[in-house]
Amino acid sequence: MKGHIDSFLKFLKVERNFSAHTLRAYGKDLDVFNEFLGKPSDVVIDIYDVRGFIAEQVKAGLTKKTIARRHSAVNSFYNYLKTEGLIDINVVRLISAPKVPEKLPSFLTIDEMRLLLEKEEGTNFKTIRANAILELLYASGLRVGELVRLNRGDVHLTQETALVHGKGKKERIVIIGSKAIEAIKQYIPHWFFIMKTEAGESPFFINEHGKRLTDRTIHRIVLKYAKLVEIHSNVSPHTFRHSFATHLLGNGADLRFIQELLGHASLSTTQKYTHLNISDLINVYEKSHPLSNEQPNAVQEDKI
Repeated sequence: MKGHIDSFLKFLKVERNFSAHTLRAYGKDLDVFNEFLGKPSDVVIDIYDVRGFIAEQVKAGLTKKTIARRHSAVNSFYNYLKTEGLIDINVVRLISAPKVPEKLPSFLTIDEMRLLLEKEEGTNFKTIRANAILELLYASGLRVGELVRLNRGDVHLTQETALVHGKGKKERIVIIGSKAIEAIKQYIPHWFFIMKTEAGESPFFINEHGKRLTDRTIHRIVLKYAKLVEIHSNVSPHTFRHSFATHLLGNGADLRFIQELLGHASLSTTQKYTHLNISDLINVYEKSHPLSNEQPNAVQEDKI
């Protein structure tokens, strides 16, 4: 079993372009499942194994979210085994995971985002790099993993676009925007001073030693500057992505346009990811419905 798990994780890394964080989570969940089975050399399971595993997780007091994640990891693993011809049927898919209430990620208001992006500027490398990162996150709606995977050759300043390497090795073009372009132009001389090359395959966001930044470093940068301007909500790189989509939608952008920019395979994912408050819905209705602004005719009482 352990050898098959290692092969599966390698497949996710090489073929599906999964992040290191996701790979660690999958590996841990599959190790827990393997330990539960107690059959280290056997990948064949039945429906009772899956039910027993979920029941044990519930008994251990784990949250529905954690149990659902572990079920998803095991299901993906057995889908892989079936694709590789190592098993005939994936019985994991026959058992449903616990329902997890959907929780939308938080987003910043336009004023909060403006406050964060218009913070006091500095001239040192880290400050200029942070400014380029924050501007690009909001301008493009990138996932943090997509941001750190950017190479120098992926960023096209004259076209104001970037080539993004998304999930499952899917690629898409995102729009950068003039403010982000200006921040990137200030960052590039510092990048060149460290890298001393124009090689397109070189990592774009780097540390002082020319090494690619990690997801964790980007999280720390975002949190640092949110605290600096006294935004006390739980701000992360994903907050920028959700704010990007929410602000576009609130200002009239088409949902399919947002879907394309976010890199969602399904429109339903974008619909769940974005939201409007009731006043937005009322405003759209009043602007769109042909009879919404007409005054009703006065009702005449019948004369008896």
